[in-house]
Amino acid sequence: MENVMSDIILETESIGVVYQQSVVALENVSLNIPSGKLTAILGPSGCGKTTLLKVIAGLIEPSTGIIRVKGQEIKGPGPDRALVFQDFALLPWATVLQNVAFGLRARGVQKSEREKTSLHYIKEVGLSGFEDKYPHQLSGGMRQRTGLARALTVNSDILLMDEPFSAVDEQMRRKLQEDLLNLLKIESKSVIFVTHSIEEAVYLADQVVILSGRPGSIADIVYPEIDRRGDIDSIRRQPRYIELVDEIWGSLRSLSLIHI
Repeated sequence: MENVMSDIILETESIGVVYQQSVVALENVSLNIPSGKLTAILGPSGCGKTTLLKVIAGLIEPSTGIIRVKGQEIKGPGPDRALVFQDFALLPWATVLQNVAFGLRARGVQKSEREKTSLHYIKEVGLSGFEDKYPHQLSGGMRQRTGLARALTVNSDILLMDEPFSAVDEQMRRKLQEDLLNLLKIESKSVIFVTHSIEEAVYLADQVVILSGRPGSIADIVYPEIDRRGDIDSIRRQPRYIELVDEIWGSLRSLSLIHI
């Protein structure tokens, strides 16, 4: 399915990653990330989804290729990108407020300003009243909300999310998916979202990038165009939603990425 998205905020050009001079994790990955949209990266385990995200985050240096943000080549981490980890990566000795404010403190923002900003995003993710709680006092969903609030406080243009909802149960996963879409309507961030779930990718994404098996390369790009008004259950019953899930499933099967 073809589509044209203007206002590209991030580009990867011919990205390749080779480990120990012999293991090819990614090969010739060229991708455009549209501004203000959510791009899902989908593929089988071990195909390089997380590796690609870490390359974009600047945590892994690619063996070949370049990355541009707003047309400028970048190397290494930068304030324009914020990573939301799969395992929350919260400081166990710090409160919710302290965890959320951590990035601002590292940037030298004054205490009054960082607390004001942090409290704003704590409220936005639905954690008002839990500012003084510690991670061990929170549910998995609340810990993930804390991680998301921390990423939002630093006001990065691009959010990088590595299977952020995989550690919570299905009910909480659906609630967090709804919350993320509502939040993005307010914040207008560009999101790169790694997932192994076809259903999650179709529900959340404006474009779905399908990676082949190792070495990971772009096998297909699908542009879901569904009506996201209403609750998540009614959306997943839409004929177009079901058609897209089947289309991506068929694409994966035809590429021999999933074996039945």
